[in-house]
Formats: sequence, structure tokens, C-alpha cells
Amino acid sequence: MEIIKTVAEMSRWVQEQRTKGHTLALVPTMGFFHEGHLSLMRRAGELVDRVIVSLFVNPSQFAAHEDLDAYPRAFARDAALAEAEGVAVLFCPEVDDIYPPGFQTTVAVSELTSKLCGKSRPHHFAGVTTVVAKLFNIVAPQYAVFGEKDFQQLAVIRRMVRDLNMQVSLVGHAIVREKDGLAISSRNAYLSKAERRQALCLWHALQEAKALVQAGERHSGRVAKRVRDVLLAHGPCQIDYIELVNRDTLERSSTIDHRVLLALAVRIGTTRLIDNACLLHGGDKNV
Repeated sequence: MEIIKTVAEMSRWVQEQRTKGHTLALVPTMGFFHEGHLSLMRRAGELVDRVIVSLFVNPSQFAAHEDLDAYPRAFARDAALAEAEGVAVLFCPEVDDIYPPGFQTTVAVSELTSKLCGKSRPHHFAGVTTVVAKLFNIVAPQYAVFGEKDFQQLAVIRRMVRDLNMQVSLVGHAIVREKDGLAISSRNAYLSKAERRQALCLWHALQEAKALVQAGERHSGRVAKRVRDVLLAHGPCQIDYIELVNRDTLERSSTIDHRVLLALAVRIGTTRLIDNACLLHGGDKNV
């Protein structure tokens, strides 16, 4: 595995691979790899000849009060894990190379980013779309693989790709969970033992919602109320949102069908966790 640290070197490598006729897939990450990241790398490897993993803790998607400085980092461990998965390149540029002096251009998707996480993190998604657009330009992959845990992010990037005619195929990969159901996340490292146990409230709430819907409930308001009750029954937490939305438009839906996604954002202690699930069979297929 090669470790590439500059945009110029990455561009040269990509051109060499294109000349050789190799196909490329990109897995964008902020590092501190876990099984979720590794599953994305494996999925990418099924699609192409060469997999590039970017490791860049992107400052433009963090607000001033958020956890940029505290975000977990473990470069040597990450490099070893990526190499073990057969990754061809770990691309880890410096901030000044991605955002050089005088940088003033952003890529923003409007309507989709005003909902869900966008309400409490109004500048977050412009940072995400800008850096992802730059990575697509630098790497020019045929495929890019993203996890579905952050479903809004995936929906926003899909919209950006469609709107700007970007020549990359996006692949959404199912949420990877711990054995007890907690969605794997780098931010789980922030949780104390007690908070880690309490964090299972998200999984239990999703399972309760699925059971209600499979028993015949289709009213979103009643399902959301039951979800809230389950979350609060596990202990004090701050609920950012409980939303039942169309998985393409992220618009609220009053009635549950196969296109509706239940999305949650909950703060356990100081750690903000997100999770989601489709509640009817057939709604969890990649589109």
C-alpha cells in the first residue's frame, strides 16, 4: 500500500493507473478506522481494480464549538488496517493542501441540508460536499462508497452528483453494528461504560418502531411517540430529532411506506449519536 500525502502526487498516481487501464474506487473517511470503515473498503474492492481511501479530518465540516481538536486519530493503526484490507493508496493530505491560502469556493446543496442534522449543524454539509467534490476531482474514481449510517450525508452527496453531472457512481453500504445492535461509530469512543449501555436506546427504539409497523401501524406520529418513550426510558438524554422521512427527499411523511426512513439523533452525555432504519421490508435496498 502506498501512502500519499499531497494532491499533486495523488493526481500523478491516478493518471498512471488510468494509463494502465485500472478502475478506481474511493472510500472517503476521517480515519480512526473501525469495522464499518473496513466493510466499505471491502465493498469497494469488489467493484474495481484499485481502492483509494482518503484519511482527512475535514475542518470545514466542524463548527467552532464542535469536536475537531478532540476527534480521535490513530494514523499508524489506520494505515495497518487499510493495508490488511488490500487498499492500494491511503491518501492523507494536509489541510493547507486541500484548502490552500486564499481558498474561497464552496459546493453547497440547499434543500436537503436544511433538514435533520442540518437544523442543528447548519454549516456542516457545505463542508462535507466541498471536500467530497474536491476528492472526486483529485481521484476521479468510477465508484465512491459511503456508509448508510449517515443517511442524510449520502442523500446530499447523491444530489450533488446528480446536479453537477459528476461522473462517479455512488454505492451506499448497510450500517455495520456491534453484536448488541449499537451502530459502529468513531464517536462511540467518547462514551463512558454507562453511556455505552445507555446508547443502546437507539437500537431498541428502532426495533420497537419496526415491530409496530410490522404489526400494522402506519401513522408516523404514533410511531414517533413510541420511539421517544423508548429513548427516554433508558435514561436522561437529549433528543435532537425523531423523524420519519422519505429516503430520497428527506421530507417528512405522515404515513409509513417502503420509502420511509426513521432517522434518529440523540445526545448521550456529550456525545451525539445518529442511527436510522427503514421500517418496512424492501425499503433497505440501495437505489
